[in-house]
Amino acid sequence: MSASGAAVEMLIVPPMRDIGGFGVRRALPAPGRRSIGPFVFLDEMGPADFAPGAGMDVRPHPHIGLATLTYLLDGALFHRDSLRNDQEIAPGAVNLMVAGRGIVHSERAPRHFRMSGGRMAGLQFWLALPQAQAEIAPSFSHYDAGRIPVVAGDGFRARAVIGALDDVAAPVDNPFGPCALAEIALEAGGAYEIRRQYEERAVYLISGVIEIEGQVFADKSLIVLKPGADVALRARTDARVALVAGDPLDGPRFLWWNFVASSRERIVAAREDWIAGRFPGIEGDADFIPAPELKAL
Repeated sequence: MSASGAAVEMLIVPPMRDIGGFGVRRALPAPGRRSIGPFVFLDEMGPADFAPGAGMDVRPHPHIGLATLTYLLDGALFHRDSLRNDQEIAPGAVNLMVAGRGIVHSERAPRHFRMSGGRMAGLQFWLALPQAQAEIAPSFSHYDAGRIPVVAGDGFRARAVIGALDDVAAPVDNPFGPCALAEIALEAGGAYEIRRQYEERAVYLISGVIEIEGQVFADKSLIVLKPGADVALRARTDARVALVAGDPLDGPRFLWWNFVASSRERIVAAREDWIAGRFPGIEGDADFIPAPELKAL
């Protein structure tokens, strides 16, 4: 929906969708807004409380033309992929998987979490690769929470996940061009200024209530900012937001199932490759998610 005001261009309130007993809010893509910089997908997972013996169980599935970034707020996940990477993900850590011309991965609750149960919550982002990089070799990198730099000020604490935040550079590899991702925690009464260096910017309000130029926003909403000016976030309550920003994509993208591409033909070919078993597999895991029916792109 549109939002009046000098700083806010659009407000997106994603509905909660139940996926096998696990709630997900999809803020991007949304009607009227397909991307913010290279960010073409933003999901908030949970929060959900799992009983002992239960947990997330995302079976092996393929990706092309993008990178996935998983950022947990609570709980634990275990990542496996067709490059033979096995990695547990903890809150505050960064898991970056660059799919390029094709990769397969799974995300499941690790054994210790499944045995004890607990709360699971997190964010997952998909970033479209530049067209010239869309078919690069797949890769994987993991950064423990302690490696993510922190910028602190009066009433805020921000973590630079991708790109630069207040002149502090994140260590995460960046094949996406100019962009930034940050998690910002605000104390009630605190403020944080988002600079104007990127043309496209938005904040996803994970929790709390914030104010932007007199407009008040509650949690679970994506606030798309207008370009060209610094914007101050002011916290009415303790709040937590994710900032996504970047230059516009270098051309249109098609997003279908787990694939991102600059042409319909590439997506059709990737689907056929998955059905025919031409993607690399995950060692020791023959399970998979079948490709859905291909509808109009």
